[in-house]
Amino acid sequence: MATSRTGSSSSSTTPRSSSSVEEFQQALNERKRKRMASNREAARRSRMRKQKQLDDLMGQVSQLAHENNQILVNINITTQIYLNIEAENAVLRAQMAELSTRLQSLNEINDFINSNNGVFGYDHPNNYEAAHDHHHHQVNDDTFMNNPWGCFYGNQPLIASADMIMY
Repeated sequence: MATSRTGSSSSSTTPRSSSSVEEFQQALNERKRKRMASNREAARRSRMRKQKQLDDLMGQVSQLAHENNQILVNINITTQIYLNIEAENAVLRAQMAELSTRLQSLNEINDFINSNNGVFGYDHPNNYEAAHDHHHHQVNDDTFMNNPWGCFYGNQPLIASADMIMY
């Protein structure tokens, strides 16, 4: 009886064990299948995240390249404006130097005229008539205004304006 009990017990235990092993194996397989599906989904989400990051970075690269091009265009425009202004300043400096030289010459002429230094043989406007009496003609006082230069009035300074000078 003991053997039959053991035998029957082992035969009844074995199917239960066998069914437990199968159930356990099925449970393991189910868990493995779920884990694999979960891993596939996680990998898919990770690839999507990486693709989105790559797309975002590519968008940033494109935007920065566009901004870089705009900055280069602005630099080129600013450089061209700077060079134009430098050229204009060089012309203005040359004109200023020329005008300064002309003004200095005019001031020297004016100082010479106003100095009454007697270079022409007479020291006073009335001496002009005396100096030219040998020509036997009358000098019109209104024309020369008692001034040997005729075009200047008294000892007033000669003033040049910018409109008088041609360049």
